[in-house]
Amino acid sequence: MEPEDLRASIPVCERGVYFNTGASGPAPRHVIEATTDFLEHHEYVAPVAEGAYPAAFETFEETREVVADFLGADPLEVALTESTADGIARVAAAVDWSPGDVVVRTDLEHSAGVIPWWNLREQGVDVRVLETDAGRVDLDALTDAVADPDARLLCLNSITWNYGTQLPITEVVEIAHDHDTLVLVDAVQSPGQVPVDVGEWGADFVAAAGHKWLLGPWGAGFLYVDREVADGLTPGVVGYRSVVDTGADELELTAGAPRLEVGTTSPAPYRGLIAAIDTVEALGYDTITGRIERLTDRLKDGLGDRLLSPRRYESGLVTFAADDPEVLVERLADADVYVRALPYPDAVRASIHVFNTAEDVDALLDAL
Repeated sequence: MEPEDLRASIPVCERGVYFNTGASGPAPRHVIEATTDFLEHHEYVAPVAEGAYPAAFETFEETREVVADFLGADPLEVALTESTADGIARVAAAVDWSPGDVVVRTDLEHSAGVIPWWNLREQGVDVRVLETDAGRVDLDALTDAVADPDARLLCLNSITWNYGTQLPITEVVEIAHDHDTLVLVDAVQSPGQVPVDVGEWGADFVAAAGHKWLLGPWGAGFLYVDREVADGLTPGVVGYRSVVDTGADELELTAGAPRLEVGTTSPAPYRGLIAAIDTVEALGYDTITGRIERLTDRLKDGLGDRLLSPRRYESGLVTFAADDPEVLVERLADADVYVRALPYPDAVRASIHVFNTAEDVDALLDAL
């Protein structure tokens, strides 16, 4: 598959210049067809064929294997979730917190990496915010934060959603683990635009979803949990997918990360996720990242002093200054160019993916 083939399969591209993949990626037709075809099979055929539950469970198992291979993990290290926020919340509910425990997070986190820790305040968990500078983490300050004996977990992005900077996850994990601090990575801005190897990162938890750079449907998220860590977790919520029947009315938690799964959910979005991952692999990351880099360079050259993201390529997220971001976003939408305003920094962000073109970039610059 070539980028032009992908673009031709995305209906949103027929309606305007789309630069908001960092919020929600526009799915190609074949990904949605995979989703809806399976939904029809599950509802129209499976109930009197293999059975609705066997059809769903076969999809769950296949998805877990595909995601594990995509991330460099073992299937028992993958839990299927609905979103990144869902995955992070499940981790927050499964750790055996004690009063006085500390969660360290950066000031760059999306609400998905903020609210679950806020919700632990009644359990006596303290949250400390690590201040950053233009999307950069000071490793000395991070070391001081995780060196606190009460620091239990560190939460941070792999690619920051507001500046598009790539954080040095492998180095961060080594620092945190030297001080016995768990690490949770919000990686939703990574899969689909840059390779993710959880073994190389070494993090304890990696949460992501398919509806951004993977261009999949909403409702299919995934959570990596290191096997040794997973087997020590007690989920805050359990259901029939969390346990195995050992006989004599006895239950035990499922081995590995799948113990964080709960119960009945639609398998259809996961069929879309499989198709989306297949699409990324058909394109190849060399093609994807190479094209994104060329297009972001073109945009950054045109933005000049407005640019707030790094000048050198780090991701497809390009943030730039505007006098009134909300008004500018509305004005650009009137010109059929779609970007988003950010709350922090008070700016505008364009998300450039492999389906975008030089003409798209020029249309944005002309509109500005």
